[in-house]
Amino acid sequence: MVSTKPLAAGKPLAEGLPLPQRYGAILTIAIGIMMAVLDGAIANVALPTIAQDLHASAASSIWIVNAYQIAIVISLLSLSFLGDMIGYRRVYQWGLVVFTLTSLFCALSYSLEMLTFARVLQGFGGAALMSVNTALIRLIYPARHLGRGMGINSFIVAVSSAAGPTIAAAILSVTNWQWLFLINVPPGLVALVLALRFLPPNPQKAMQQRFDLPSAVMNALTFGLLITALSGFAQGQPRSWVLAELAALLVVGVVFVRRQLRLPVPLLPIDLLRIPLFSLSIGTSVCSFCAQMLAMVSLPFFLQTVLGRSEVETGLLLTPWPLATMVMAPLAGHLIERVHAGLLGAAGLAIMACGLFALALLPQNPTDADIIWRMVLCGAGFGLFQSPNNHTIISSAPRQRSGGASGMLGTARLLGQSSGAALVALMFNQFAGAGTHASLLLAGGLATLAAIISGLRVTQPRVA
Repeated sequence: MVSTKPLAAGKPLAEGLPLPQRYGAILTIAIGIMMAVLDGAIANVALPTIAQDLHASAASSIWIVNAYQIAIVISLLSLSFLGDMIGYRRVYQWGLVVFTLTSLFCALSYSLEMLTFARVLQGFGGAALMSVNTALIRLIYPARHLGRGMGINSFIVAVSSAAGPTIAAAILSVTNWQWLFLINVPPGLVALVLALRFLPPNPQKAMQQRFDLPSAVMNALTFGLLITALSGFAQGQPRSWVLAELAALLVVGVVFVRRQLRLPVPLLPIDLLRIPLFSLSIGTSVCSFCAQMLAMVSLPFFLQTVLGRSEVETGLLLTPWPLATMVMAPLAGHLIERVHAGLLGAAGLAIMACGLFALALLPQNPTDADIIWRMVLCGAGFGLFQSPNNHTIISSAPRQRSGGASGMLGTARLLGQSSGAALVALMFNQFAGAGTHASLLLAGGLATLAAIISGLRVTQPRVA
């Protein structure tokens, strides 16, 4: 029988949790990250229905999605810093409480303003889950098997991303949109019970850390302005407004970074970015997610407007990418125990680049098979890269700074995705009828750049 007593705070967890407890802990992480990732995409499908029901315009209903994403971006690093201070388990447990309660709040909302506010609060709960999930995996798994934990995490993220639209469509086919949020309540309560029983405490906390409120505010302003400027550019906001946001971003960002350089333990983990292996891994992450988003946002336009595929056919043709990632991520998690992450990442990104260039060079009237094998190539390469890269980001940081590393991992993903979406808009504006072709070529170039950066890591010593 598994003991429900938490491990002693000072007990080293280099060997991870004993097996029965490990299974309960990783199940807790899987449920939490699944809910947080699903809610980033599940509302997209229902936006027209929600807008009609709440008597809102299509343009204003976009904030139902944006509010959630922006809340995550502006709070991710602050919450990961708190995880290093007070414990990853505590931040994760409170994240589950907030996410579950605000999911109920979303379902009970009767106006666009109320739902948008609820989504902001839900985003903070989701950020708490995302900010420390990989730091917790580092405590759950022995160092020699950490790659397996990262592989499971990547698998869950890929499954959730792929299943989001399908789950949303299934729910809407039998009931109303409120159940898109109510469905989170039962698994949220189950995850909370599991978290209270199985999640380990931090073995040691950096006692010299102090939460710096001005840094948290400047962090929120810096990343909030960056995301809103990118989103505004993508949505065709007036150029003067976008330039004003960028100017404010520059001023706040410079003050923010200068303040971080003076702090012994900065909220923006500049101390970790000084570690070559860590900074190179963050760079490859930003480039790879930017490349992925360039492809996944631009391809539906090509499939529907140029090839005349239906929405259902488009969804099915895009699915092989996340399915291939699901297959490769756990395999890559095992390979990291024997092969250098830099080499695995370079190989995966090179395969992804080949798939992206192959998509850009599709024949004029491609068959479904022509599209599918190229999507599989992209997804397999991305899956081969992602787990080892996440493993390296977490394990190259000192153990007491795992929260900061986990926060940077999530921030790199969101920055890459936001930049990719903005670049699609730029490609479509600059290359009118060939926007998708230009986006795919740029994506292939970014994946190639990421492969080169990843290859540079081979000169760095392997991390345990």
